Amino acid sequence: MRFRDRLWNPYVVVFLSNACIMVLELVASRLIAPRLGVSLYTWTSVIGVILAGISIGNYLGGRLADRYASPFFLGVILALASLGSLSILALTNALSNTGLSEGLPLVISVVLYIAALFLLPSLILGCVSPIVVKLSLTDLQRTGTTVGKIYAWSSVGSIVGTFATGFWLIAWFGTRTVVLLVSGVLLLMAIWFLTDTRRSRALATTLLAVLLFGGAVWLLDRRGDLQRECLLETNYYCIKVHDKEVGDTTVRELVLDRLVHSYSDLDDPTHLVYGYERTYAEVIRPMLPQRPDLSALFIGGGGYTFPRYLEALIPNSRLVVAEIDPGVTEVAHALLGLPRDTRTETYSLDARILFENRDMGAQFDLIFGDAFNDYSVPFHLTTLEFGRVVAELLRDDGIYLVNIVDGGRHGHFLRAYTRTLREVFPHLAVIPSDSAWRDSVRTTFVIVASKQPVDLSHLPVSERPLPQEELDEYLALGKPIILTDDYVPVDNLLAPVFRDSHDG
Repeated sequence: MRFRDRLWNPYVVVFLSNACIMVLELVASRLIAPRLGVSLYTWTSVIGVILAGISIGNYLGGRLADRYASPFFLGVILALASLGSLSILALTNALSNTGLSEGLPLVISVVLYIAALFLLPSLILGCVSPIVVKLSLTDLQRTGTTVGKIYAWSSVGSIVGTFATGFWLIAWFGTRTVVLLVSGVLLLMAIWFLTDTRRSRALATTLLAVLLFGGAVWLLDRRGDLQRECLLETNYYCIKVHDKEVGDTTVRELVLDRLVHSYSDLDDPTHLVYGYERTYAEVIRPMLPQRPDLSALFIGGGGYTFPRYLEALIPNSRLVVAEIDPGVTEVAHALLGLPRDTRTETYSLDARILFENRDMGAQFDLIFGDAFNDYSVPFHLTTLEFGRVVAELLRDDGIYLVNIVDGGRHGHFLRAYTRTLREVFPHLAVIPSDSAWRDSVRTTFVIVASKQPVDLSHLPVSERPLPQEELDEYLALGKPIILTDDYVPVDNLLAPVFRDSHDG
């Protein structure tokens, strides 16, 4: 049956092809997260590369449409798009081990890595719409209407692809399976158009397309490119858990995307491996004997290492955790030693939404801020307004402890965040994890904030806070920024640290 006699709906074609583009764009952020993390640089590069590919594809597709537009040619383009999508899986692991951008500045290396993965498939998919437009223009009197409808349905496909991927597809299937699904959909569309020719040619081209697709999938499977690298892939993280030897002890290591979030000793919950958690423990040690009914609130659960620590030391304590990702909590129960019958209350909500919309009961003795994932910082948890919410939940003699990452060499985020907390808490101390923090590219800091003075003289010398004079001098080196809901450029403040960490 010839093309003019069979079902032809240009709106379905552009709907599906543009949905596939947006699926790949959303998947891109998850595929690169275990390797590059999630930051302003990576998101900017993903969006820029995909848009560049679409733009080049639109131009080339228009030129090709003028010379070769036919249903068969559209099928060829869709078949190439299918194979191009599969190439993402083939290149993801390969490029990570090649040193492709070694020695290049961070921005260039990130763009090159993402372009190598996603430029070609987005370029090929960008060719689809101009070819469809060319095939659809049978009445010049309705050119505007036809083109308008095609681009409207293209946009609808992009919207559906975006929401479907972000809300359901990745969580249901995982990134690699989603890419396979995209490739499969494009192949089916390709076969539909490749068969608009003589029967013998249609069978031959269909067989060739299926064999190429099947061979590519088989090869990817043999190479291990289809294997999930995540134990669990959620809408928030690629979650991995490993056993790790620390000294004479085997602990469980929780990795979210590319950052180690916690170490859990399954046999001894009081064994703290991470330096900042040991600092937490030292800061609050004098308080524990005096408060058998201690109450603590955690912004971020991670491996639930510190809630387990407090529950073991103070069985009657009230522990509340705001962990936005229920997948993280489930992994903590299944693999990281958090009992199913734990006294710890967990809310699978963003901490700010939880605090501002639910009565948390009595105020808390301790509040721990541990929701900052590498350089991907939930900016709404750093602002003056959120600081005031925390202060309302904290008892007058309570302590707010926050773990943040910055580099002393730059320190833009550290300065801004410290100044912001000082607007709310009259007493504040900063404890660097490294004595050479001023020259460091990347250092963990524990900030201790309170309404009343806190005696920290019991801390070991290596964990002493900066003298107030030194802290004031350091804060004076940068622009006096206060982070608010209307002005919170956290990504930009951390950009030099991200860049130097990779360039070094």
